[in-house]
Amino acid sequence: MRSRLHARGDFLLTVALILYRLADRYLIEHFEVIVEPNEAVEGTAGTDADAANWNSDAVSKPDSASGDAAPAEAAASSNASGAATWDDWSYEDENQTIEIRKVQAGSGSEAVTYYVADVIFHETANLDTAFAKNAFGTNIIEDTSTIAANNNAVFAINGDYYGFRSDGVIIRNGTLFRDKPARQGLALFGDGTLEAYDEEELTSDSLLANGVTDTFSFGPALVTDGEIAGDFSSVRIDKNFGNRSIGAANPRTGIGMVEPGHLLFIVVDGRSSESRGMTLTEFAELFEELGATEAYNLDGGGSSTMYFMGRVVNDPLGKGNERGVSDIIYIPMSA
Repeated sequence: MRSRLHARGDFLLTVALILYRLADRYLIEHFEVIVEPNEAVEGTAGTDADAANWNSDAVSKPDSASGDAAPAEAAASSNASGAATWDDWSYEDENQTIEIRKVQAGSGSEAVTYYVADVIFHETANLDTAFAKNAFGTNIIEDTSTIAANNNAVFAINGDYYGFRSDGVIIRNGTLFRDKPARQGLALFGDGTLEAYDEEELTSDSLLANGVTDTFSFGPALVTDGEIAGDFSSVRIDKNFGNRSIGAANPRTGIGMVEPGHLLFIVVDGRSSESRGMTLTEFAELFEELGATEAYNLDGGGSSTMYFMGRVVNDPLGKGNERGVSDIIYIPMSA
């Protein structure tokens, strides 16, 4: 009898240990570095509502929240960031223009809805990144819209969800946070150039020495040198628990470059009756059709989110509910 009790106790202890290790790896927050907010945000006061609603003295307000673009107000006040005008689907200030299009294609089970943000920086590539809760680590997450609002973003998409993995090369805003080469990464340079690279071939020191400001570790590269990058039939990003091939139709987030300072951001809705998502091949073809010379796949699925002027533009998983992510790529008002 006692041996049975001991065996039962050992079994329960083993199960408890396994559950703890799983929770520790995938659920429990581990803070490694607390990051100072970006300079564009320092000193910004106000509530979350203030962040979402913006400064009414700086920009013109949209006429509606419908899917149709409202005409931009002709007059906009000036402040330290310069005059800016915007409506539901576009934004312009002295340094940058953002134009967003919602596209619906196909019907029935082949219906697809996606969103293309065409961004042109006139002088400075005003592209930033931010971590959930201003902290680098694992399992630290917030909704894309929350991180965006906290950083006073005009526009944002989810990033590479670095916190789900323990490997990859992670450079953000010129600082190296992780140096464990594992896959094909994406390098962002200060002039708005994007370039895919092999993490196991280029060192982090060489990346920083050559002016890389940010890296993303997800992939794969979709377009390189104006051509579709390859065969995406059996792509796996890592060997984490629950990981599978990501080539099939899914919600997608990606970033592309037409030329330095002219970028494309695409988010595809999926896994719903309204939109099936896109395969990696279809996603690559879309970037190529839009003129991208370089394009890279970021974290997708339930993470796929596009944020613009205080609202989520797309429909995550067809339910309107965001999934928490580790990081975002965003565009603030011009300094």
